[in-house]
Amino acid sequence: MPTSREAAQQLRAAGLRVTRQRVAVLDAAEAHPHADAETIFETVRTALPDVSRQTVYDVLHAMTSRGLLRRIEPSGSHARYESRVGDNHHHLVCRACGVIADVNGATGETPCLAGYDDAGFAVDETEVVFWGLCPGCSPSEASRAQP
Repeated sequence: MPTSREAAQQLRAAGLRVTRQRVAVLDAAEAHPHADAETIFETVRTALPDVSRQTVYDVLHAMTSRGLLRRIEPSGSHARYESRVGDNHHHLVCRACGVIADVNGATGETPCLAGYDDAGFAVDETEVVFWGLCPGCSPSEASRAQP
């Protein structure tokens, strides 16, 4: 988890002023990977009781536009935010409970990416979402838990 000093350095490097609200949002996103804006707001509010919801939304927008946070939007879910940026990782999403886990980008043979037509686009990021059931929601796990 970054210290307030590291958060301040990240903000300055991104061309943003260092404020208590911005540091608190970075800390919240680090502490709660894949959190929605409301969760981040509630976390920030414990440290800064007078912070407004709109301020947190504005900070989230500023940080995603500057690359400090990544916004993901799994189908059927609110937008989520994470501090793991710049490594083009992917996500696993549980269809039952909605938990999200990181998956490192594929290496080696990647059939879904090999030989595609980029239609002239300068591709700089891919987004792959794997859907399934987490271990806690998997039927095989549920049947093992029963006596």
